[in-house]
Amino acid sequence: MKTLIRTTLALALVAGALPALASTDSPVGKWKTIDDSTHEVKSIVEITDNGGVLEGKVLQVLKSEHGPHPTCDKCEGERKGKPIEGMTIMWGLKKDGDEWSGGQILDPAKGKIYKVTLKLEDGGKKLDVHGYIGFSLIGRSQEWVRAE
Repeated sequence: MKTLIRTTLALALVAGALPALASTDSPVGKWKTIDDSTHEVKSIVEITDNGGVLEGKVLQVLKSEHGPHPTCDKCEGERKGKPIEGMTIMWGLKKDGDEWSGGQILDPAKGKIYKVTLKLEDGGKKLDVHGYIGFSLIGRSQEWVRAE
């Protein structure tokens, strides 16, 4: 009887740990965006999986030169003047080997949209976010840190 209880408890603990282990092999989750020049945390972005396609939404802006609730004043179209918090800034990414590519990312500060690739680093604790125009060799990378 004691063996059955111990086995059941061990299985329950292992099953409870599986979601945490699984989250490190995918960018899905909450991330702290780190400014590539100041190295300060600027926002919290949540990446979600919608049928194999990733998208990212700004949950909270933590540091902004435009006050506590900045808007996307330099954006065009439907995003112009909208709050950055709650805005989808990344979309269309699909798994391609050990990275995610084929999507786009919006830089709300500039109002520009770039192609983007994501690659997990440091056992899934960090995310290399590489935005570019044209070829991926030319562009800018940011390191995001898992917030969960």
